[in-house]
Amino acid sequence: MTELSWEVDSEPQAPQAAECVEQAQVYDVLAAICPSRAIFAELADKWSLLLLVSLGQLGEQRFSELQRSVTGVSRKMLTQSLRTLERDGLVLRTVHPQTPPRVVYSLLPLGRALAEQVGLLGSWVERNSEAMLAAQAAFDAAQH
Repeated sequence: MTELSWEVDSEPQAPQAAECVEQAQVYDVLAAICPSRAIFAELADKWSLLLLVSLGQLGEQRFSELQRSVTGVSRKMLTQSLRTLERDGLVLRTVHPQTPPRVVYSLLPLGRALAEQVGLLGSWVERNSEAMLAAQAAFDAAQH
């Protein structure tokens, strides 16, 4: 992480994009101009996270299986999210040469590593949903 420089009565100086990459490949998701910020934002998309969880838990799946597994995702968003995950080197799209063609999606090693972490987040959310819903209700009640 690049250190921010501070001067009296001045704004902090954000690291430049080139600095972010050139300094021994140190990336900082908190720096707006760092490429890692864009990757982080892309991965934080709800459909991408849910697809990673599904592929991590259920393994290789066809498009229709993923759509059934991750309820509520439209065909358009599923296609878009899978393409993004494929481009990022997280998901492998395999077309089996048969009639009709059979297309399956599976996690690549980088995707498996991320799916493990996202799965932990999902488990945490499931374990703590009741407490969070109660906190939200209390907050909302206090606002009125």
